[in-house]
Amino acid sequence: MRKRASLTGLGLLSAIAVSAGFGLANAQVQSKAEASHPDFTGVWTSYRDPSAPPRAARPAAPPAGAPAAAASATGAARSPRGDISALPLTEAAKTKIAEYRAMVGASGDAPGAHCVGTGLPGSMEGSGGYPMEILQRPEQINIVYEAHAETRRIYLGNRIIPEADRLPDRNGVSSARWEGETLVVEVTDLKEQVDQRHAHSDQARITERYHLEKDSAGGRVLVSDWTMTDPFYTAPVKGQKKWSEVPNGHLLPYDCPEQGWLEHLEELRNPNAPKSKYY
Repeated sequence: MRKRASLTGLGLLSAIAVSAGFGLANAQVQSKAEASHPDFTGVWTSYRDPSAPPRAARPAAPPAGAPAAAASATGAARSPRGDISALPLTEAAKTKIAEYRAMVGASGDAPGAHCVGTGLPGSMEGSGGYPMEILQRPEQINIVYEAHAETRRIYLGNRIIPEADRLPDRNGVSSARWEGETLVVEVTDLKEQVDQRHAHSDQARITERYHLEKDSAGGRVLVSDWTMTDPFYTAPVKGQKKWSEVPNGHLLPYDCPEQGWLEHLEELRNPNAPKSKYY
């Protein structure tokens, strides 16, 4: 009986050893696959090639009566920020955008003035003036935009959120996969937004393709080629965004000023008090 028990124990130990061997092999294969993908971890700011000449000084204000559009260094007129004339918008979309702009009027009021993040694709297009930080794991990539301390989560593999569990958001839901050295991100479940340049409906879908390049000094450059399809448009809308890495960079805190909140509380206490400049 003891002999049989001993043999049984040896068999069990052999099975554990074989199982551990398979587990180790699978872990090594997975680790090797993960190592083959680029690591986007780091702090990134708007791209500017090191060999580019210094930026031209901001042109002086035009004289009274001159056209409002400023001239660039090459003499070409610059489109105002938020200009949508070149976008293939449907008439219904143009109407919605016009209604929003008429509502906010000349104030140009925007979500950022109220500490609300821009939402995609605007948050991705605008990131860089305020830098962003990417933290990458095999199953999840987090992007933290310094502006508004906005956080975006991109899920891969088993971490991808099931469709039944998704909730609409200004940044939507991001599901990704690797195609060689390119990260392909599919964004769905967006909220309708007419308060950014690339307005969109809640049916919009954005595909982003991220890859790394080198600048003229050998520094890392992150590139995103994106395409948005949406009933708001008569054709897909495309764009590209590039970022330069900030070696050993850090994000700074970005919070709404407390003074604005204190003044708002004072207005609630005394409705007849002068209105706060923050609200």
